[in-house]
Amino acid sequence: MSARTRHKKDPQPACDQGELTSGPARRRILSAGLAGGALLMAGATGCATGGAGGTSAKQLTGSPGAALSGKVVIWSWDVAAKAMQRLGKAFEQAHPGTTVDVVDIGYDNAYDKISVGFGAGSGLPDILTVEGHKLPTYIGNFPNGLVDLTSRAAGLKSQYAEASWRTVTDAKGKVFALPWDSGPCALFYRRDLFQQAGIDPAGLATWDDYLTAGTALKAATGRKLLILDAKQDSFFAMLLQQQGQRWFTDGKVAVATPAAERALTLLKQLVDRDLVDFENGWSGLVSGTHDGKAATTPTAAWWDGTLTSDMADLGGKVGVVPLPAFTPGGPRTSNSGGSTLCVTAQSRNPETAWAFLSFLLADKANQASMMQHEGLFPAYLPALDDPYFQQPAPYYGGQPAMQLFAGLTRAIPTVELTADDSKAGDIVTTAVNQVLHNGADPGTVLRSAARQIATATGRQTVG
Repeated sequence: MSARTRHKKDPQPACDQGELTSGPARRRILSAGLAGGALLMAGATGCATGGAGGTSAKQLTGSPGAALSGKVVIWSWDVAAKAMQRLGKAFEQAHPGTTVDVVDIGYDNAYDKISVGFGAGSGLPDILTVEGHKLPTYIGNFPNGLVDLTSRAAGLKSQYAEASWRTVTDAKGKVFALPWDSGPCALFYRRDLFQQAGIDPAGLATWDDYLTAGTALKAATGRKLLILDAKQDSFFAMLLQQQGQRWFTDGKVAVATPAAERALTLLKQLVDRDLVDFENGWSGLVSGTHDGKAATTPTAAWWDGTLTSDMADLGGKVGVVPLPAFTPGGPRTSNSGGSTLCVTAQSRNPETAWAFLSFLLADKANQASMMQHEGLFPAYLPALDDPYFQQPAPYYGGQPAMQLFAGLTRAIPTVELTADDSKAGDIVTTAVNQVLHNGADPGTVLRSAARQIATATGRQTVG
């Protein structure tokens, strides 16, 4: 689900919020994740209890082995909703007397509805779909709005990649959701254009290699190296997480760090060398990629759904390699997207809700099934051992592309997520645009952004 079905969004958090595209391209809607957060914050201000009341979050109190019954209502959208509708029938058969009602609320207004429900303390269903990078904001602003699942879920921690698990826990390690899908990142590339330029993609060990190759490729083919969104960049956040960081470190603002400056400097170098094709939103990325305006797409596994569905004519012309590293031997993946399922404190049937969560997300066969049918790349590690991930893929010239992503999932760097991520993300987007479109100095704009975030959040800055 974050396998998102996809929306007309960009490959990462900050994405275009236009109309939903149709067909498999929409898989990204869950997977890619929007970083803006304005809608979420609009409903989150002024209320810290989420209507749950009390001094601590509601917990599961029933017997784990007790018979299940009753109805659970779930809010989701697109392919994520379809996956739960499909597997909900199997859950009902396994547990007679239960009913799973999946309501597709659409993506465009989903977080408006969710935030209003938390703020009002009423109107929410039993289970919510929430993208991983957004969940910490809800946990922070509505600490009693979700059921504390720690007593049942804590033992599952080792079954998920650390980066995914971090999104569902609070600062004290309490568990408020289960990870659903994840967005391990790699570099998709056009085999035909690299061959035309005489470039071996296996040689792209570092981002310096990538820059050098981009210059040679453009000279030989006339094509740019990658597409960036003209308004809502998401590549910077991906590059930052590759270095094990996001907007905050140890609770302090960390957007003016050496890692952040390296990432934004790389973006500026790409622009200065005329290796970037700027397009508007998700539709621009899809059409630009299809038309061959750029030879690579550094993004997450869910891009596979868009490629194979909306760009079937490129079959055999696409390959995948790990992301280049910032330093030789450094991390060669990141994360873009990913989603979770959580039980609201307003649930009338939390035990059955939890049972459905664990049935769906802590089951190897079910997670692998959702990858095969809905393109939701599993966050549940045992599912990655399914034979499906080892299969050669004709679309990628026989390369077992999903096997590469399965291996990268365990290596995704973990980053700190906070209730202030949405505020920080908006400020960072403005800073990045100043560099991309006005030629501003990366270090200068990042220091300014750090000061703005500190003022907006009341946090100190690193250093």
